[in-house]
Amino acid sequence: MQSKAQTPAEYIADLPEDKKPAIEALRKAMLKNLPKGFSEEMNYGMIGYVVPHKLYSAGYHCDPKLPLPFMNLAAQKNFIAVYHMGLFADKKLLAWFQKRYAEDCKFKLDMGKSCIRFKKLDQIPYSLIGELAGKMTVQDWISLYEKEVKTPRKKS
Repeated sequence: MQSKAQTPAEYIADLPEDKKPAIEALRKAMLKNLPKGFSEEMNYGMIGYVVPHKLYSAGYHCDPKLPLPFMNLAAQKNFIAVYHMGLFADKKLLAWFQKRYAEDCKFKLDMGKSCIRFKKLDQIPYSLIGELAGKMTVQDWISLYEKEVKTPRKKS
């Protein structure tokens, strides 16, 4: 569900009551752990954490007018999603996250390439998501992003 909210606070205010506490707790965990330099803003109709143009003037290669996306947080119809671009781009980070999730959580991981889905709101590992948010600095993400953009992925 893409929101037309202009701020994260508006986004949360517009959510169904059952999803507000989980989104607020995830947002708090992410903001507490995100390295300095990332900026919170509405991005793609959800709460986004981006590298602002003042730190990376090239912006996002798909649309250079947009800042470089890093993480997003969204309440979808049937789940809450955390999107982390670094999980898609960094195999070591992905392996760390999958291992830690298996150790910390008793429920099966529901994940796409960069999307972690939580269908049961009482099963969200807030501290693990916070830790994940802090695993990559702005410069780490820019370097990895530039490497990935310049090196097209092989089709599997």
